[in-house]
Amino acid sequence: MSPNRATASIVKSLLGVGAVGTGCLAYAGLYEVNAFRLRRVDVPVLPLGARPVRVLHLSDVHMTPSARARQRWLSTLGALEPDLVINTGDNIAHEAAVPFVLASFGRLLDRPGVYVWGSNDYYAPTFKNPLRYLEGPSKRDRRSKRTLPWQDLARGFKEAGWIDLTHTRASLEIKGVRIGFRGTDDPHLNQDHYVEVAGLIDHEEIDVAIGVTHAPYRRVIDAMAYDGHDLIMTGHTHGGQVCVPFYGALVTNCDLDPRRAKGLSQHSAGGRTAWLHVSAGVGTSPYAPIRFACPPEATLLTLTSMRDQVHARNDAS
Repeated sequence: MSPNRATASIVKSLLGVGAVGTGCLAYAGLYEVNAFRLRRVDVPVLPLGARPVRVLHLSDVHMTPSARARQRWLSTLGALEPDLVINTGDNIAHEAAVPFVLASFGRLLDRPGVYVWGSNDYYAPTFKNPLRYLEGPSKRDRRSKRTLPWQDLARGFKEAGWIDLTHTRASLEIKGVRIGFRGTDDPHLNQDHYVEVAGLIDHEEIDVAIGVTHAPYRRVIDAMAYDGHDLIMTGHTHGGQVCVPFYGALVTNCDLDPRRAKGLSQHSAGGRTAWLHVSAGVGTSPYAPIRFACPPEATLLTLTSMRDQVHARNDAS
């Protein structure tokens, strides 16, 4: 092959790669970032004979006033009429976003709810080189100088009757099931103090124990599993946000295994095992408004009795 033909072939190949890359970026930023999905999963944690409890898990909304598609989709979730809403933080990404979060949640605020905070409730997002996430979790000491009005959002949640679980224990009775909660502030900011709520779960007092924290760092979810929580709820990872098709997430922005960047799995520590649910989240940072092979989501978890799960297995066999 002549040098001119070889050069032309290389240029043609590069143009082809560039076209594919441009197409993927357009898909990720123009379509998938707003391709919202509601996932449904069953979690067998209730006592025998208990009625199912439907829990809507919301996380990482990263709301801005201009996120109209996100606002419209969130406003449809009230029709689910869940028995409980669990919000694992990172609700706002703009100083003027609080009214848009509250309006979008709408009828969900009429349901029982609990919540914890994430770093992007406290601090405004900043531009980061996305390639640095491949090196490990983002620097937790590099906080934006711009704070966000999370106190205003807290007032809105509390007026609705939602419970702030920051370093707090709480309990609710829903459909005859006594549910105990323990929560922490954001581990990604090193603001978690689980020791303030730690201690072995007393299942004589509660039927189901749920641990709630924003970022699934091992030190926190290990402690929650060891204490005997039945279910641990977290967000933060965005499911990897930009994933490899048929492979999955490359990063979690914490020390959790990327294979568990989203969805339901089991987590063991100290000889005890808990269900772990990691939400892939509803939004993205306004500085990285793309998703690839990882659509935005909320999850409706149906808590079922352990007997129901055994019957489901027998029926499927």
